[in-house]
Amino acid sequence: MHALLELAEMPNPHNPTTLAQNAASVLNALPHAVIAVDPHGAIIDANAAAESFFDMSRGMMIRHSLAELLPFGSPLLALVDQVKLRNSAMKEHRVDLGTPRLGPDRMVDIHVAPMGDAGDSIVIVLQERTIADKMDRQLTHRGAARSVSALAAMLAHEIKNPLSGIRGAAQLLETAVSDEDRSLTRLICEETDRIVKLVDRMEAFTDYRPVDRESVNIHVVLDHVKRVAQAGFARNVRFQESYDPSLPHIHANRDQLIQVFLNLVKNAAEALGPDAVDGEIELSTAFRPGVRLRTPGSRTPVSLPLEFCVRDNGHGVPDDIRRHLFDPFVTTKASGTGLGLALVAKIIGDHGGIVECESHPRRTTFRVLMPMFAARDGRSDSDVRQERSKV
Repeated sequence: MHALLELAEMPNPHNPTTLAQNAASVLNALPHAVIAVDPHGAIIDANAAAESFFDMSRGMMIRHSLAELLPFGSPLLALVDQVKLRNSAMKEHRVDLGTPRLGPDRMVDIHVAPMGDAGDSIVIVLQERTIADKMDRQLTHRGAARSVSALAAMLAHEIKNPLSGIRGAAQLLETAVSDEDRSLTRLICEETDRIVKLVDRMEAFTDYRPVDRESVNIHVVLDHVKRVAQAGFARNVRFQESYDPSLPHIHANRDQLIQVFLNLVKNAAEALGPDAVDGEIELSTAFRPGVRLRTPGSRTPVSLPLEFCVRDNGHGVPDDIRRHLFDPFVTTKASGTGLGLALVAKIIGDHGGIVECESHPRRTTFRVLMPMFAARDGRSDSDVRQERSKV
């Protein structure tokens, strides 16, 4: 009898209410934005991903029409009209739905289909391309870093040796020329020293030795970088920290990570400028599951759940160089070499991660995504630390 009562209290999977709840749960679990509109274009339903995409709650969305959420003349509106006319599903790839409110570069793949036999209502699925495109660009940046590696090796061999001879000759001439001409010999020495430093920086790209790694606490690295910055190039900048204290360690080279984040923080400080009254740099860490990348040499995609960000409220990165920001010799600085961010991309790539930039006026974010530390026997970092605490 007790068993029968329990069975009677169990939800009936064929009950219309239960079916509707299950359908809503499935839609909200989808990573892509799903929107349903009536024949007049009014929004009648939306899932959680759609709320996130349009930065608006479902209750607010169903008070608007689709046209009110999109820019004037949006290709999505034309696609919906074609689906109504043909009463058949249609797709369109790489459509920009960016607006001043949503932000630029909201590139999506669109699938539009009639809903139901009558085909009066329309269902729209938006698959955002941003992450995929950023990963594609990251792999391109790695290829560019490898290309500059061969160039750096050639420069180191073919240029540094003649430069030492030129500098030596200039020093000998300095002892035999007049005071008026001595400034020219000093100029030769200074310029040869500058070129040698540039070649030395490029030699970093030629180092293919395996990275010496250990379990590293990223918060210790960021605190060290902040202290160095506050003592020097960012002494007039206000720092904000937003850390996830439960974040696990990463399998990385501590010195190289310090080099990476020192470079990113220095770029942020230079973007703010020395006269910025309200200049602010935010350092943040977070756990973001769901990002996976198939790297060269790996059979399965690698999960990159650890997110480390450096944000500043400067003027932002110009649109014309944003896509090539991590390429060698690309820079916005008058005296810059354009190798700093290329080296950042190489180091993070060597660690199995990716680095990306998202820039808007007064909010530029450099985001580093990396895998978690794992022992050779497959144990996670938390398991290893718990075992060590028992010893």
